[in-house]
Amino acid sequence: MRTRGYAAFSYADLVGTVGIRKASIHHHFPTKEDLGIAIVEAYVARVVEAFERIERENSGLWGRLNGFFETFRASSDGTLLPLCGALAAEMTALPPELQKLTHRFFDLQLRWLAKVIDKGIADGEIPAGAGSRRKAYQVLSVLEGASFVDWAMKEGESLDSSIIRLIVAAS
Repeated sequence: MRTRGYAAFSYADLVGTVGIRKASIHHHFPTKEDLGIAIVEAYVARVVEAFERIERENSGLWGRLNGFFETFRASSDGTLLPLCGALAAEMTALPPELQKLTHRFFDLQLRWLAKVIDKGIADGEIPAGAGSRRKAYQVLSVLEGASFVDWAMKEGESLDSSIIRLIVAAS
């Protein structure tokens, strides 16, 4: 899904990657939608774990935002799209449950970023200025967009953590 999108993704993609027969995959996931849901739910669980790790390891705003950036960049290495962005690009063609999961996944990231920014404002690390939700949207939008440019251009040059500092510190 992260290389060609949901529409082009198939059971055959897993056969080669995981090394099990297509019939075994069908047994556990009767439909492509079931498989897609399981993949997204597992990915979201890993993201939640990453957020918890970032919070444990970093008490301040910039450490947490840098942790988010590094996690995002590691998952989008130029050959893979961020899962949320890849699904969003096909939103109208996704089954309804995957549309809901994609929306919830974006919301999870936005809520976490807004919470981190709110804490940074409360701790005096940045001025209140624009709302934290708006800044969270800007940060996530820039990272998602940059990852699409990297994926299309195969250059891997557009993701730089300094952009996050510019967005969040602006009033």
